[in-house]
Amino acid sequence: MKVLVLGAGVVGTTSAWYLARAGHQVTVIERQPVAGNETSFANGGQISVSHAEPWANPHALSRLLKWLGREDAPLLWRWRADPAQLAWGLRFLGECRPARTRRNMAAIVGMALYSRGCLQRLRRELALHYDHLERGILHIYTDPKEFASAIEAAKLMREFGLDRVTVDAAKCLALEPSLAGAKGLLVGGDYTPSDESGDAHKFTCQLAEHASAAGVGFRYETHIDHLVRAGGQISGVRIRGADGQLETVTADAYVVALGSYSPQLIKPLGITLPVYPAKGYSATLTLSEDSVAPTVSLTDDECRLVYSRLGNRLRVAGTAEFNGYNLDLNPVRCQALITRTRQLFPELKTVGEPEFWCGLRPATPSNVPIIGQTGYSNLWLNTGHGTLGWTMACGSAAALADMISGSRPEPDFPFLTC
Repeated sequence: MKVLVLGAGVVGTTSAWYLARAGHQVTVIERQPVAGNETSFANGGQISVSHAEPWANPHALSRLLKWLGREDAPLLWRWRADPAQLAWGLRFLGECRPARTRRNMAAIVGMALYSRGCLQRLRRELALHYDHLERGILHIYTDPKEFASAIEAAKLMREFGLDRVTVDAAKCLALEPSLAGAKGLLVGGDYTPSDESGDAHKFTCQLAEHASAAGVGFRYETHIDHLVRAGGQISGVRIRGADGQLETVTADAYVVALGSYSPQLIKPLGITLPVYPAKGYSATLTLSEDSVAPTVSLTDDECRLVYSRLGNRLRVAGTAEFNGYNLDLNPVRCQALITRTRQLFPELKTVGEPEFWCGLRPATPSNVPIIGQTGYSNLWLNTGHGTLGWTMACGSAAALADMISGSRPEPDFPFLTC
């Protein structure tokens, strides 16, 4: 089958790889000059099944009220004259009920566990190197109430098969000695030894090279104008190349993997996707040779930040700003990353200035991604992964390739069906 994948981020590139491996003829359309150059470019670097608790949970409202009015808040909601933002917010509130949280967490853990296994097999198969570390992820807590809430979340995740273990402050220091300077702040943590970290951009670029060598066509610097429909199917995609010329490309099946921009493309087809951009920030710090820096990937739940060691770099990333498709760097939020890093790692020594970045993570109200077939029989979706795009990328792509090939996907997940 001839398949056209729209988007070459980590989700689109993995989709292309698994579809090609299933025997399909695959072409990828991407507006950037290389793969993984937008939301996958400088993310938190975690393969974090342990980060499966949805933002929408019974504690969300109290946290939002606590952060209200703070420009550096972990979650910042900027009201706009935007019906999509309002609709997303109302659905988010609906997902905060305990039963919905449990259901959503089960779906996220199931897909994330499957995906992590797919990634590990792919890494061995292709001998990929992307500054990855297999030292687990440690969630740390500096607020007793947050820690108490996390104990319940960890217990629920263990029921779903995740090896997330609650530990005390002393064990946190034993697992990651670089936290010694923040000893007085820590109240406890959760440790998931099977989680990983690494550079998602390097991974995506390497996989794109392997996919290209395997016959996948990549058309970079090519903008997608619109989808062309004919009856109950998509008959083509109207694209504009770097030379400005319009053309229509056709395929037997079409996969939309455009992250936060997926709703804009398919809305004219009468499909409304509950995906809204959640702007995340990161700072990449180059470490001096004598720097005291973590090697275990960390999640700071109080500030909603993650820390991942990528070779001689430390990636600090997180927070969420709901401000439409705005990609301006907010200096207050950038500085908040550095301030918290210095609190946790006072002995950290760096070279040069931090490299700040922001990207639009495609968030659904439930944090459960949207994967499967639309009402148009040859139009498929792989989007809405939020903060877990890299964590779920390989599994989402493998499952989608199975469905397009007419096979039943392995993970227990609420896939879309036509």
